Amino acid sequence: MATKTIITIERQYGSGGHLIGKKLAEDLNIPFYDGELLKVAAKESGICEEIFESFDEKPTTSFLYSLVMDPYSLGYNANSFDLPLNHKVFLAAFDTIKDIASKGPCIFVGRCADYALEDFDNCLSIFIHAPFEDRIKRIEEVYEIPKAKSKEALLKKDKQRASYYNYYSSNKWGDAKAYDFCINSSLLGIDQTVDLIKQVIAEKESQ
Repeated sequence: MATKTIITIERQYGSGGHLIGKKLAEDLNIPFYDGELLKVAAKESGICEEIFESFDEKPTTSFLYSLVMDPYSLGYNANSFDLPLNHKVFLAAFDTIKDIASKGPCIFVGRCADYALEDFDNCLSIFIHAPFEDRIKRIEEVYEIPKAKSKEALLKKDKQRASYYNYYSSNKWGDAKAYDFCINSSLLGIDQTVDLIKQVIAEKESQ
């Protein structure tokens, strides 16, 4: 199946969002960016990769809110204004997402990609969720997180992702209104969720 669509995936921890994105990219034969985005952003910006990793999907408590809401209309970019390092890291990732997306269809997982690409007509934003107990079971089995620590780990990771998204985006993480399509990955399982998303893409492109 050939596609012209850029897909962004936000996901609850343990919902299988990364695996769904990766399988979807393989089926569609398009580039996939999750942690890989950090390598590209580091190379493009000249900021070392370790610094990107230290700020990756983690909120900050001090930010120029108006700047992030619309950095481009103010004429700033990651290098032209004396911003704190965490601000530069976010804007560099933002620039990288837009640059990659301008080159053709691909899949981004996390990192406010849906917000970065909200002006792209060929973008499909997805939120993947699953019941709490299913996600606990998954992180214990797949990520081998001990039972004694799995609930704390899940809640912490979800809180980090929500805080980061809510801070840097004008939308609310997990709010159905913020996405084109929300799906419970436990309902169909990983492979059939991928198939369903492909159907949605095909329907979108046929209109």
